[in-house]
Amino acid sequence: MITHLILFVIDGMRPDGLQQANTPTIDRLIAEGAHTFKARTVMPSVTLPCHTSLFHGVEPGRHGITTNTWMPMARPVSGLVDVLHAAGKTTAFFYNWEELRDLARPGSLDFAVFMRNDFIPNSVGDYALADQAARVLSENDIQFAFVYLGHTDTAGHNHGWMSDPYIKAIGDADRCIQTILSAVPGDTAVIVTADHGGHAQTHGTDSDEDMTTPFVIKGPGIPKHTITQPVHITDIAPTVTQLMGVQQPKEWIGKPIVFS
Repeated sequence: MITHLILFVIDGMRPDGLQQANTPTIDRLIAEGAHTFKARTVMPSVTLPCHTSLFHGVEPGRHGITTNTWMPMARPVSGLVDVLHAAGKTTAFFYNWEELRDLARPGSLDFAVFMRNDFIPNSVGDYALADQAARVLSENDIQFAFVYLGHTDTAGHNHGWMSDPYIKAIGDADRCIQTILSAVPGDTAVIVTADHGGHAQTHGTDSDEDMTTPFVIKGPGIPKHTITQPVHITDIAPTVTQLMGVQQPKEWIGKPIVFS
């Protein structure tokens, strides 16, 4: 059973963008762990609906979040953080897009750092957030941490997906991940993924550019291989709970990813 896990979400990171960027840290995770460049997200391929599906293991038609404005669920579904916290795990959020605050119910987080800085050029905000995350994680025993790096999406909207600034932003996110991993024990499990992709200067459609994401995982017991089974964003929360020895809620439609 994995005792410590960090979930990194790089907003708007396309698989082909990751493959073009200078990402030695993620490249190492890929080489030493399991990965796919063919994971799929939900429609609408927009940040808050996608994250809500990631954390709650259901499609937007079930959780009801279809824009970047949070609405209380008519039929609540327990989220990943709520489930882990109820099982006695210590939890933390580090993020720079405020709308994500509703992904965890009040009382389910032991630590939270929000910095409204994803829009600052050259990923300055992502770097500042990573420094704070590294400090908190090095000083506390946090078993599950969510780290959201938002500047890649900002660069895509401002300059275009697959533009030079967008590719650079992915590389910057990679260095942010290295900063954080340098501050935690080497046996900490790591997931790196994205909420959606993008095209031109937008996203939200059902095109492959918007719907396809990378999924990378490294940790104790995870064999080195390319994942060949279909991976959906709703599978991430069930995978985390299974790895950490926690029962997933019956409402979740996602299934744990099989590593073999």
